[in-house]
Amino acid sequence: MPPNLPAGAEAERLEKDARREPGGNWKRWGPYLSERQWGTVREDYSADGNCWDYFTHDQSRSRAYRWGEDGLLGICDRECRLCFAVALWNGKDPILKERLFGLTGPEGNHGEDVKECYYYLDSTPTHSYLKALYKYPQGEFPYAKLVEENRRRNRSQPEFEIEDTGIFNEDRYFDVTAEYAKNAPDDILIRLTVANRGPGAATIHLLPTLWCRNSWSWGCEHEGCELKPFIRVDGPTRVDCDHATLGRFCFEAEPLDDKNPQLLFTENESNLQRLFGAPNNTPFVKDAFHEYVIRGNKEAVNPQRRGTKVAAHYELQVPAGKEVVVRLRLWGRDLMPDETFGKRFDETFRRRREEANEFFTACIPQSLSSQQQQIARQAYAGMLWSKQFYHYVVKSWLEGDPWQPPPPPSRKNGRNSDWTHLFNRDVISMPDKWEYPWYAAWDLAFHMIPFARLDPQFAKEQLVLFLREWYMHPNGQLPAYEFQFSDVNPPVHAWACWRVYKMTGQKGQRDRVFLARVFHKLLINFTWWVNRKDPTGRNIFSGGFLGLDNIGVFDRSKPLPTGGSLEQADGTAWMGFYCATMLAMALELASEEPAYEDVASKFFEHFVSIADAVNTLGGTGLWDDTDGFYYDQIRSASGSIPLRVRSLVGLVPLFTAEVLESEVIDRLPGFKKRMQWFLEHRSDLGQRITYMDRSSGDGKARRHYLLAIPSRERLERLLRYVFDENEFLSPYGIRSLSKVHEKSPFILWCDGSEYRVDYTPGESRTDLFGGNSNWRGPVWFPVNYLLVEVLQRYHYFYGDALQVEFPTGSGNRMNLKQVSALLSERLTQLFVPDAQGRRPCHGGDERYATDSAWKDLVLFHEYFHGDNGRGCGANHQTGWTGLVAALLHSIGTGSSEIAAKPDAAAPRTTTGARAAIAAP
Repeated sequence: MPPNLPAGAEAERLEKDARREPGGNWKRWGPYLSERQWGTVREDYSADGNCWDYFTHDQSRSRAYRWGEDGLLGICDRECRLCFAVALWNGKDPILKERLFGLTGPEGNHGEDVKECYYYLDSTPTHSYLKALYKYPQGEFPYAKLVEENRRRNRSQPEFEIEDTGIFNEDRYFDVTAEYAKNAPDDILIRLTVANRGPGAATIHLLPTLWCRNSWSWGCEHEGCELKPFIRVDGPTRVDCDHATLGRFCFEAEPLDDKNPQLLFTENESNLQRLFGAPNNTPFVKDAFHEYVIRGNKEAVNPQRRGTKVAAHYELQVPAGKEVVVRLRLWGRDLMPDETFGKRFDETFRRRREEANEFFTACIPQSLSSQQQQIARQAYAGMLWSKQFYHYVVKSWLEGDPWQPPPPPSRKNGRNSDWTHLFNRDVISMPDKWEYPWYAAWDLAFHMIPFARLDPQFAKEQLVLFLREWYMHPNGQLPAYEFQFSDVNPPVHAWACWRVYKMTGQKGQRDRVFLARVFHKLLINFTWWVNRKDPTGRNIFSGGFLGLDNIGVFDRSKPLPTGGSLEQADGTAWMGFYCATMLAMALELASEEPAYEDVASKFFEHFVSIADAVNTLGGTGLWDDTDGFYYDQIRSASGSIPLRVRSLVGLVPLFTAEVLESEVIDRLPGFKKRMQWFLEHRSDLGQRITYMDRSSGDGKARRHYLLAIPSRERLERLLRYVFDENEFLSPYGIRSLSKVHEKSPFILWCDGSEYRVDYTPGESRTDLFGGNSNWRGPVWFPVNYLLVEVLQRYHYFYGDALQVEFPTGSGNRMNLKQVSALLSERLTQLFVPDAQGRRPCHGGDERYATDSAWKDLVLFHEYFHGDNGRGCGANHQTGWTGLVAALLHSIGTGSSEIAAKPDAAAPRTTTGARAAIAAP
């Protein structure tokens, strides 16, 4: 079995998949269909790069996609060749509901925002079982009202959500549940349950739809461009699909009440007449089912019953409070079942659900409360459902396709034009498949921490993928995201690789091949960082570190309005963090291969130089001794000006705390010799190292060395801010900006212009740095997780010798491991219902507290209100908010396994301490 995974049928499937055994291709099919392909950069062939206007939601039902597909509650194979999803019509909507609706970036008063209610309920890692829910109104979907009201509102007002329209009042909606159970890797059983939650009987048109991604209309010749497949009728309720590379598949829909559903056929090709007023290439086009069902146009579908898109049309009358179940099946032609919908169909569903329960019972600590277990289960489900087939070949996108109009000449010098090597055609973990249906490099690093517990092989493969030569730029940069691959994300990839390596095996049994693979490529990436982001060679880094930028006073990627250069506390600290992680990896590899000792020495010395620069360059570095905080500084010929904004920017220096142990160092003579020389002959830099002697079980004293940016005295001063409820500590985690800036904003005047930073606990009130992301006050999971983790590492070194007040001023003193546990509990309380059933993440929506059809549903938002915990931003960003599952596991096991040394013994008794600590 894979390390750290339980026994059972799902674990056996994962093992077969990891070994690439015959019959083990259980991940071939999964929830890899995007929630939104329209409005993306990869579908944008405009002259001005305005992807929202170039390919709109209104066009999506009629226009074939070039690079992917989207659908409702759907699945596809890992190359998105054959797709299945649900389409719905309530008899009142102006369009067929084939995909999720939301506002574009310019339309939303807080940026792009999906305006639907849908939930990921369950998934196993191999997707042998899947379950998701969509709430479909029985009244006309309020498309226009959502657009108009959000256009009317400004940034100081809340978003206008679909729940606010009243469309769900009196429970007049359908719960549409999609479940999938695999009988074999290429035999997928599908069960769609439509429940009428309203007070009266209601009619719904249900169109389970199977279609082929259009890979034939472009004239392209790169991998993935194939001959046109076909789907044709093969019986009253069965169709046959023949695909050049996927093979032959059958799809069948079960009759309901002895009545066959009507099979409708068309082509997955653009309706050029509707879109552009041009003649169509075929009379049967992508939006044919919309025309047939809603407009009654019987000529829209192919009477010869063939094409590349088919739907089984059911018209259901659902009594009040009742439900109707529709069963379907998709299987490889060589797996013809004896009976398509017999007893074995429901038995397979029962068995797969039991196996899913068995798997998660072993993965989720049973010491957690039932509510905590449910939260972890849904968090894992959201992460597993957020896998997506992502296809984007930049060279072909820049040049255009032979059979299509050429892109504007400006494209060749515009967005992503220097990433012509990039060839994306993989299943990748997405931040959010509607609001962020494209990968983000630093998001993905955090995703892999909870993934490592479920599917170690997938976690390692994802981390390796972004370091491969068709992803990593020849200069060593990792691609950020499709809006601009050259943007800079915090360098957390190495940290994720190191954590996943340690999480996915016990000491002595870990995947050293994986560690060596990533380490060598990370060396290239590290060199890029040093060469591009340390322009003066003084170990002070700058140049835009997206993710924390809008905490700052200025756009740090642009020239400063004040002149001079910006020295970044977080940018420099991230590089120290990167250095220390690479050192730990090098030491691990050196334990069996001495050649790595030299590079370990390099990272040791580089880290010490960075830590020294942060603390002492120019006198005090980026440290402000008056305030006891790290600040960005503007440096000019006349000196330095600190930007006294108390934010996460000044807390990133806390994140590095790597502990070196003498028993490890003693086994590496080359590294030990160089380290001793360095400490002896560079005593000025050696002050960056704290060491402590401790006794071990055999009674011998061993020395531990701490590599950290702040000294102990500075650490304690910083933590007083962090744990102050009037500053960073909220009831639900650490805010990204101190609450003191609510009444005392930071203001800087330059050439008659005001630059300011205010505490904004919820959505952003300005369009600075765009979209719906705000780091000026809310709680964000990724940086909170790093803080929880590093507190455990500090405790591993200092033990009970270091205690702090938590909260500051309370008089309650405790060690940092205890603080880490309490901070974890605050973060998880975002999702735990109180005595009245209210979860802070859901704000004031009473349905989630009192309605049985809503109260067990949990949304994992992008970030959370800094005062009341209400979810903000993307509401399905289980990606990094899924870290809550890792925190719950730590709480449930009482362990510190998210810390740097999960296989280490508990902190030993301090027998004496000598510290070469820098002067504060």
